[in-house]
Amino acid sequence: MARRLTSSAGPDDSALAGPVRTCVGCRQRAARSELLRVTAGSDGSTGQTVVLPDPDATAPGRGAHLHPTPGCYDLAVRRKAFARALRLAGVGGRSSAPVGDYVGSLASSNRTAPTTRDWSSSS
Repeated sequence: MARRLTSSAGPDDSALAGPVRTCVGCRQRAARSELLRVTAGSDGSTGQTVVLPDPDATAPGRGAHLHPTPGCYDLAVRRKAFARALRLAGVGGRSSAPVGDYVGSLASSNRTAPTTRDWSSSS
């Protein structure tokens, strides 16, 4: 008789819709549709390996998933999680600047516009 091991540390996976992945930054489990997939690719100008965003999740090869927030991106960089998750060989940090730029652009476009309501006439 097979027993299923469950962890009380995270949310119940059955409550999440679709495939479940783990964010390499915060290590929280979430639906794949909520996370940004990143892959290792080649920098066009120098030919060095860099970590690239894959928002359509169609790039070939091994991928890692990340919440598209600056906080999770910063955690992943600090923990050197991209190289470990993507199994990039060699010592030294791989550039993840394209992912940082992408996440930053998402964060700036998601900011809400300031309200234009005149609060002085409110009671």
